[in-house]
Amino acid sequence: MRVIARPSPNHDARPEGMAVDMLVLHYTGMQSGAAAIERLCDPAAKVSSHYVVEEDGAIYRLVAEDRRAWHAGVSFWRGRSGLNDVSIGIEIVNPGHEWGYRDFPVLQMAAVCDLCLAILSRHRIPARNIVAHSDIAPDRKEDPGERFDWQGLAENGVGLWPIGDAAMAARTGGAARDGAAMRPVRAALRAIGYDVAAEGARDPALASVLRAFQRHWRPEAVTGEADTGTLARLAGVARLVGA
Repeated sequence: MRVIARPSPNHDARPEGMAVDMLVLHYTGMQSGAAAIERLCDPAAKVSSHYVVEEDGAIYRLVAEDRRAWHAGVSFWRGRSGLNDVSIGIEIVNPGHEWGYRDFPVLQMAAVCDLCLAILSRHRIPARNIVAHSDIAPDRKEDPGERFDWQGLAENGVGLWPIGDAAMAARTGGAARDGAAMRPVRAALRAIGYDVAAEGARDPALASVLRAFQRHWRPEAVTGEADTGTLARLAGVARLVGA
């Protein structure tokens, strides 16, 4: 795997004693990879990532893994916030929902997989902590989105994907809506890692979290509804996280 050095000035020291235990995947959401890299290396932008993966599979290293890149922003996962402190960020070139969202090419996905596996060989990152930007900031982010092949990555040892509930997940039915029916939905989302209140009726914030979950684990139905298929996937992922 060839990695091209393209240093960004946008980084600082990680807090002392904090080990890397998260991997966050993004899309660039810009009209070209060159434009994205330029911005990630612009000191005025005050954003960066550790790596950028182009659509042709080229990998650029912008920030060393032992330094803190500025990619996650306001974020939360499994009881922690400020996730730049403990994460490695990978930006994957794709115009995103604003500029003509499209499938991620096979070469690009293969490079992402190889890069992730290399990172996992250097850091103790549990599968449950390999997440989307939308997972850790569901109220403001939707990347890398529903076209990203999370299942393919998991099948190659990167992240989690529930197996055995495909038939149930394909079904749609009445969605859980009221406070009592949503309690197990909230509990499953919290168990997986999302920032969700324990109680309350279905609200806009919960819908955003459900959409983030669906973009990662049920991309065929990004609705924000807790329908039968989503409930099946929630239960499947929660089981894996608890294993």
